[in-house]
Amino acid sequence: MVGPASPATPRKGSRSKARKRALDILFESEARGEDAQEVLARRIAGADAPPVSDFAATLVEGVVSHRDEIDEVISSYARGWTMARMPAVDRMILRIGVFEIRWSDDVPDPVAIDEAIDLARELSTDDSPRFVNGVLAGVSSGRPGTVAAPSPDRVDLPAGVELSSADGAPPADDEPTEG
Repeated sequence: MVGPASPATPRKGSRSKARKRALDILFESEARGEDAQEVLARRIAGADAPPVSDFAATLVEGVVSHRDEIDEVISSYARGWTMARMPAVDRMILRIGVFEIRWSDDVPDPVAIDEAIDLARELSTDDSPRFVNGVLAGVSSGRPGTVAAPSPDRVDLPAGVELSSADGAPPADDEPTEG
């Protein structure tokens, strides 16, 4: 007979919930222009907010401490897509995934990738799971791939930012293409 999981071995799903909580915190901090560490501290202290596990806090702190490196990695694998052009949810999912692949020894790469894909499937565009998979698989293998990014009409951009072909956006249907 198998007994309940001990506190040292999290039940299946607890890390998935922690990843989603970390994503919420990172997304909120970016959307509000606040420091992620401050949002994390507020969430930990808040009695009315869902609990923040140690794993969720580790993910947020890891993404914050390695953010510049993480963003460089993502930018090098997300061909034709700048960080600003990606849906904000995808950007946060990728940051968490890259942190887990590069700096977390206790999470196997395939698990980090699958968890990121599940978050993208649940929270982002129809194209996002494939995009997230392609970027993170490239990061894990060290081989960049050609990844179809989410379609530009589904991308949330900061106020005042517009897409243009200079940003690497695909030309609109009515624009002539070279070639």
